[in-house]
Amino acid sequence: MRVAAIVEQCWHKIPGGTATATVGTLQALATREDIELVGLSASHRRLPYVAVPASLPVISVPLPRRVLYDAWHHLRFPSISSFVGEVDVVHSTGGVVPPSKGAALVVTIHDLFFLRRPEWFTKRGARFAVKAFQLAKAESVLVTVPSQSTAEDCIAEGISSNRIHVVPWGVDMPLAAPDDIQVVRKRYQLPETFILWVGTVEPRKNLGGLLSAVSKTENKVPLVLAGPSGWGLQLGKLVDTYPVDVIRIGYVADRRDLAALYAAARVFVYPSLMEGFGLPVLEAMSQGTPVITSSGTATEEVCADAASVVDPTDSEALAAAIDFIITDSVEHARRAATAKARASELTWEATAEQVYSAYLQACQ
Repeated sequence: MRVAAIVEQCWHKIPGGTATATVGTLQALATREDIELVGLSASHRRLPYVAVPASLPVISVPLPRRVLYDAWHHLRFPSISSFVGEVDVVHSTGGVVPPSKGAALVVTIHDLFFLRRPEWFTKRGARFAVKAFQLAKAESVLVTVPSQSTAEDCIAEGISSNRIHVVPWGVDMPLAAPDDIQVVRKRYQLPETFILWVGTVEPRKNLGGLLSAVSKTENKVPLVLAGPSGWGLQLGKLVDTYPVDVIRIGYVADRRDLAALYAAARVFVYPSLMEGFGLPVLEAMSQGTPVITSSGTATEEVCADAASVVDPTDSEALAAAIDFIITDSVEHARRAATAKARASELTWEATAEQVYSAYLQACQ
């Protein structure tokens, strides 16, 4: 089987979990002997922000991203085969939906928040995402989604359930060594005890709710915010609104440093209002860091019974959950163990196996 997969999101300035998921999945798929993979990107003069696996050959279409995306979405041109030759499957791994021209089109839909809350996105971003969804709905043979939550949203928007495969993401973050943790503490001047949040700064991440909750905790522990600036939120002004000791360290590109950051935290708090999966909670759990996240979202699904879940809009409940896990050493140790156990169940190899099954079904 020959598959062309889009890897352009690796060059996005804010690659997010979709790029990590794409790389993790394709890297695991590339180890199989019964599949030939080729990646596709727009034309670039720089290296990607998220490294593409060396085992995956990437062909660059000689067009800049914006032109290529508009041509694919509105003209359904140029064809994939004109650059990579004939393929059995075209995999839109998230974002742009290229024309498949005779090959089976498999589309990964990470979430549909742009339909539910378009005001949380840039106008162009929302228009682009809506067009991508329309094309996925009309032309895809199969749709993969990272959670049952996203599957239900897709069904509600008219995609039949028999076209949808729920394929959870995995994690392969190495366990941080004690020396790495000390290096990260020194590099970012971190205290011995701190609360951690990791993500892209955007409205649905509910950073206002997090800051409000931390300001109400009895244990005045610093909050460390890691991740790139995104859109729709002025974090500096928001931070100044609350009497909270905040340490902003920005985007942590090195996976080894990120693992150590998770491991160093006393607790990882992720009260997002909407998630398609929520990779940071899985990454934190892989380091044995207790997690507090949102009830009624995909992150609750990802964590299963290995995390504390609360209403993300209830700052009092969130504050109480933070205080409890910070002060109760027995519960902290129990949560650390259950977090590691849950994370060990979700691997990129398992993700790749399910994606390969979707490819086979799409080709029938």
